[in-house]
Amino acid sequence: MLPRLSTSVLPAPLHEVTVAREGAEAPPGDAGLTRRDVDEIWATVEGLYASGLHPAIALCLRRRGHVVLDRTIGHARGNSPRPTGAKVRATPDTRFCLFSAAKAVTAVLVHMAEERGLLHLDDAVADFVPAFARHDKGAITLRQLMVHRAGLPSLPDAKIDEQVLTDWPRILEVLCDARPLSAPGRRLAYHALTGGYLLGEVLQVVTGRPLRTLLREWLTAPLGLSSIEYGVPDGPLDVVAENAFTGLPPVPPLAWMLERSLGIPLRRAVEVSNRDAWLRAVVPSGNIVSTANDTCRLFEALLRDGELGGVRVLERRTVRRAVAETSYLEVDQTLGLPMRYGTGFMLGARRLSLYGADTERAFGHLGFTSVVAWADPARDISVALLTSGKPFVTPGQVRWLNVARTIARVTAK
Repeated sequence: MLPRLSTSVLPAPLHEVTVAREGAEAPPGDAGLTRRDVDEIWATVEGLYASGLHPAIALCLRRRGHVVLDRTIGHARGNSPRPTGAKVRATPDTRFCLFSAAKAVTAVLVHMAEERGLLHLDDAVADFVPAFARHDKGAITLRQLMVHRAGLPSLPDAKIDEQVLTDWPRILEVLCDARPLSAPGRRLAYHALTGGYLLGEVLQVVTGRPLRTLLREWLTAPLGLSSIEYGVPDGPLDVVAENAFTGLPPVPPLAWMLERSLGIPLRRAVEVSNRDAWLRAVVPSGNIVSTANDTCRLFEALLRDGELGGVRVLERRTVRRAVAETSYLEVDQTLGLPMRYGTGFMLGARRLSLYGADTERAFGHLGFTSVVAWADPARDISVALLTSGKPFVTPGQVRWLNVARTIARVTAK
């Protein structure tokens, strides 16, 4: 028997579940585009939604500094394959969990700390967290964590569950007691969650501030990014779109790869992401929540070399070092795909790229499983495509790739 495809329940017509931020979208001509260009991009989002793999989708696109699209389609709650409660329409103010795209946010904080002279990327993690030196890990550097060459992509000798993932002292103890899978620097292997906790702990040690406070004081408050936060520290949790497992269930060996990388099976990871414990915790590599607009504005600030609206949060040279190539289209031994990395960012490429064709200068990050945010200096764009469906290898996902491909093609002129 073939595995069953799990999809959301699609409403009709689509315009009834489409919401644009009032007064936000500039005339296409201001951004050097036509109405047909904008409609073509949005049609790919509608096509993605029609796949049934995503109960809610949000897209914010800026070009030449102008908001071209800031819209949502679908339901934040109540329209998953196993719905609970009434349907709640998504709006541009709906927050989504960015999952691994949170790494880019944490990476920015690390670069800011280096800029302030509080650390150097080539410092050893054990210089700040002495217990991490156990089992020959004393030479692992902050840079190696950020470029996925620390030898700790997963923790095969440790039992990981959702309680550990949201318990900061316990996960740090697990990481300090872990044995590396390879010598530092030798292998490129994506670190899904491990590196973030260590980087976060180092930031707290060198600043004496909790990570949430640091994020707010250094980055989000100066830029006015009010929705970007590690989880939801207080207030109602229903401001965040509910994630849904959709598509085909992963089968071995892909299922094993996912579980090894995440620490728990895919379906359970989706369930955990909706729980109070996950949304109240701080998971530096995995639980930033944000609207599409604020995510896009953060990448717009990076696109503008660290300055937005007259407020500078990073020096130009710091941004350029962060997005400079550190791995040249090498096969990532966790993801099984050729990847290019900067220091904390996934880079584009000529052909095999998350961001469409001919995007060698693009930088951003993917999030589990269909979240992506990026900037492309060659096209003068910043983009956030946030989704609440969590399919893995499913035929309909080609429509997700088509959104970025179309954006890259339309904005190349």
